[in-house]
Amino acid sequence: MGELGNRLKEAREEKNMSLDDLQTITKIQKRYLLGIEEGNYGIMPGKFYVRAFIKQYAEAVGLDPDQIFEEFKSEIPSTYDDEESVELSRVKTHKELPKSASKAIEMLPRILVFGVVIAVAIVIWVISQQNGGSKNDMAEKENSSSQVEDVSKENDYSKANDVTGKDDASEETAEKDKPAEEEKAPEQPAQSIAVQNTQKRTTTYELSGTDKFELEISSKERTWISIKNGKGKTFYSANLEGGQSQKQDFSAEEEIKIVIGYMPNTEIKVNGEVLKYELDPTKVTTQNINIIHKKE
Repeated sequence: MGELGNRLKEAREEKNMSLDDLQTITKIQKRYLLGIEEGNYGIMPGKFYVRAFIKQYAEAVGLDPDQIFEEFKSEIPSTYDDEESVELSRVKTHKELPKSASKAIEMLPRILVFGVVIAVAIVIWVISQQNGGSKNDMAEKENSSSQVEDVSKENDYSKANDVTGKDDASEETAEKDKPAEEEKAPEQPAQSIAVQNTQKRTTTYELSGTDKFELEISSKERTWISIKNGKGKTFYSANLEGGQSQKQDFSAEEEIKIVIGYMPNTEIKVNGEVLKYELDPTKVTTQNINIIHKKE
């Protein structure tokens, strides 16, 4: 067993995770995980999978993959040789086009641009001709309709004065007699959950607009979670089975730190509102979620 395998195994055991637990979180077969701990990379499908599996292993046990690759780069196989062979095969199969064909290809964009310009000019000319006729018709219709409306308004006004016989003074008196509308109570501001910053696998949110802080975590698959406050006090640290949820009231706390071992299919609610993840759970499977409670 190499130094890298020892480092990863110690981190796994510190979290009280078995290889079966790790297989559930990372979706990597147990024999490959054991091969990583023993330094037996020969059983892997290829060099690329070795690096990918090590990265997922490190994220699942809370280690920084970039730091692991840098510290143990002498033990981890490089994928450069495979990439170079692919590039060489592409260069060998590439064929040069004849000069006549190259010139034709160079002229093709210019011909296409010229054709598009002509087509646009024709379309603009046709639209302008149509709009010119329609605008004249619309102007005549608007003039005739406005005249009819003016005449009808004058007739309505005169009829209204004859029937009602009310003057401006009576209308003002009626307005004064109306009861004043009740003042509306000021609306209470709704809660807000805003992203403060994001660094690698950690996203920090700020909860404001409410004194209530009720947290609920649920998952459709088995995942390991840890919940602590800003002072390091642990409220929960265990595997959460698929279909189960963990719900607690942290209204008295100023900050809560959450570690999710496997983010896909895991949902976090704050006071019943679903938390929108800043990092893609399918790409960053292990994440740290910090929530700062800004009380009013």
